[in-house]
Amino acid sequence: MPPELAPELAIVLKGYPRLSETFVAQEIRALEQRGYRVCIISLRHPYDPATHPVHAEIEAPVYYLPEYLHDDPLRVLRALLALCWRARFWTTLMVLLQDFRRDRSRNRLRRFGQALVMARETPPGVRHYYTHFMHTPASVSYYASLISGRSWSISAHAKDIWTIEAWELTEKLASADWLVTCTAANHAYLSSLGESRDKVTLLYHGLDFARFPSPPEIQSTRDGSDPEQPVRLVSVGRAVVKKGYDYLLQALAQLPPELHWRFTHIGGGELLDELQRQARDLGLDGRIDWRGALPQTEVIDAYRHADLFVLPSRIADDGDRDGLPNVLMEAQSQRLACLSTGISGIPELVNHGETGWLVTQQDPAQLRDALATLIADPALRARLAAAGEQRVRAEFSMQGGIDTLDALLQDSLGQT
Repeated sequence: MPPELAPELAIVLKGYPRLSETFVAQEIRALEQRGYRVCIISLRHPYDPATHPVHAEIEAPVYYLPEYLHDDPLRVLRALLALCWRARFWTTLMVLLQDFRRDRSRNRLRRFGQALVMARETPPGVRHYYTHFMHTPASVSYYASLISGRSWSISAHAKDIWTIEAWELTEKLASADWLVTCTAANHAYLSSLGESRDKVTLLYHGLDFARFPSPPEIQSTRDGSDPEQPVRLVSVGRAVVKKGYDYLLQALAQLPPELHWRFTHIGGGELLDELQRQARDLGLDGRIDWRGALPQTEVIDAYRHADLFVLPSRIADDGDRDGLPNVLMEAQSQRLACLSTGISGIPELVNHGETGWLVTQQDPAQLRDALATLIADPALRARLAAAGEQRVRAEFSMQGGIDTLDALLQDSLGQT
C-alpha cells in the first residue's frame, strides 16, 4: 500500500461488525468521509447473522486478533519473541504483574497476549489507537500502547464504565490522551477519578439522519379498544438483564383484558429463551413476536409500523446499565412515542411528559399504568412523538459529536 494510503488511525473494538453497535459503524464511516485513513482491529470475529448497510460502506481493512490465545499460539509466540527484547516490553510486563495482583484472572493474561499480537501486527503507519469500550478493548490497547509507544484514547459507554474497579478506570485514564463518553452521568463519574478531569469530554453519539429520514405523515388512531386493530408495541434491544424485559413482561400481563395490543421484540441475547418461557408462563406468547436481531433497514420499518416504543432499562446487580440507548433516538427520529425509565442518560434525551414518558426502573406496576395510559390515548402518543422527533433532530445529530472527535483525534495524531 502506498504510504499516502496507509492507515494512520486504528479503531479498536471488541467485535466487528456487530448489529448492536450501529453508532460505532456510523462513526467509523463518518471519520472515513472526513479523510481519516483508518483500519479496524477487532478482538474477535463477528457472531451476528447479518450486517447493517453502513457496514458495506466502510472501507477500512479489518485485522482480527486471536480471541483466545490457544486459538493461535504460534502467532502469540511470534509476537512475544519479536517484542521481548524491547525495554518497553519489560516495563509493560511490570504493569501487567501489578494489575494481575489486583485482578487474578485468566482474562487479564489473555488481554496481554492479545496486546502483544496487536503491537506487533498493527500496520506501521498507524500512530494512534482509538478504542471503544473501557473494559477489555481498553485493556488490550493500554498494554499495546505501552509496548509500541503509540498514543491511545478511549470512547466509554455503559457496562464498560460501571462494572470495573475504580483503580483500573483511573490508570487507563491517566495513560490515555483523552476519553469521550456519551452521557452526563458517565462524564461526572469519570471526571471525579484521579487527576484526569480535563481528559474527559461529553460526546453524544447522535444519529446520522441521512440514514433515518422522517417517516410519512401518518397518525395512528388505535386506542386498544378494537381487537382487530391492536396497539402495536415495539422494543429493540438485546435480551440481557439491563434491558429490563422481564419487568416489561410482568407489566404486559397485568394490563386490563379490554386493552388490545401486540408486542414485537427485535434483538438477540442470552436471555431470549428465558424471556420466551416467561411469556408463555404468563399467557402472553400469542401476543408477542420475537424477531431476533435484524439489519437497520428492517428495524426502521418496524419503527414506522409501531404505535409505541418501550425500553424498560434498569441497573443490574453488577452495576451494568444502559448509557443513552441509540434505539431511543432512532425511534424518536421515526416520530414514535417512547416509554422508558429514568436511569443513566435516558432523561438527557427524554423529558417526561414532553418528549416521551419515563417511569421508575424495576417497577412493573408503574410500567403497567404507563402502558395503559399510552395505549388508550393516541393523541397523547402523537404529541409525544412529534415533540420527541423535533428535539432529537435539533439536538442529537451525529455531526456535532464527529466535530468534537475530529478535533481530539487531530491533536493526538499531530503529537505523534
